[in-house]
Amino acid sequence: MGTAKVSNSSSEDQNVSNYNETDVILNVYDLTPLNNYSYWVGFGIFHSGIEVHGKEYGFGAHDFPVSGVFEVEPKSCPGFIYRSSILLGRINMPYSEFREFIENVASEYHGDTYHLISKNCNHFTDDMAQRLIGRHIPGWVNRMARLGSLCSCLLPESLQVTKVKELPEYHEIEDGTESLSTATPGDSTEIDDTDQEKHLLSPKDGNSDIAFIKEAQS
Repeated sequence: MGTAKVSNSSSEDQNVSNYNETDVILNVYDLTPLNNYSYWVGFGIFHSGIEVHGKEYGFGAHDFPVSGVFEVEPKSCPGFIYRSSILLGRINMPYSEFREFIENVASEYHGDTYHLISKNCNHFTDDMAQRLIGRHIPGWVNRMARLGSLCSCLLPESLQVTKVKELPEYHEIEDGTESLSTATPGDSTEIDDTDQEKHLLSPKDGNSDIAFIKEAQS
């Protein structure tokens, strides 16, 4: 009698599914040590990034009409104090599909459109959460922005406001796609110093750990 062959297709399909599945995590940072006191009464000034497929994505400001979406190692965004992580949900999306998704999102979040009150990093992560899993980030993360003018006067002096003086440039990353950096080139493009609206919040030691995402071409 012949021996029946057991198909491995179901187990292979399961392995592919597991590989494509990823947690969607909100990583929250303090912008000021004062949060240690104000947090307990429902207030605070926070930065947040969204972690998917082992990378964290955030939104920052610069003076150019190109992507302000950047990626960093999870829980280590330069210039901020890591506070906590919140598991928002889980999705089944291959990395290649997610990469296309984040590049499309980047085309909607140019660095020169950043606004502390109406379009900040927390608005970005809330939008990402809604698109990926259909839910909002916790309200307390961006509560201060909704209170409007209180945000700007409470920003700590330790945050350095640095004007980007050069055009961003792209470089290759591990998967062969391109990301954007703000490494100073030999010839920089000067920005009008009278424009105080657009700026990049960066740590004192620079922003070498941040790679901006190249937006999808329309």
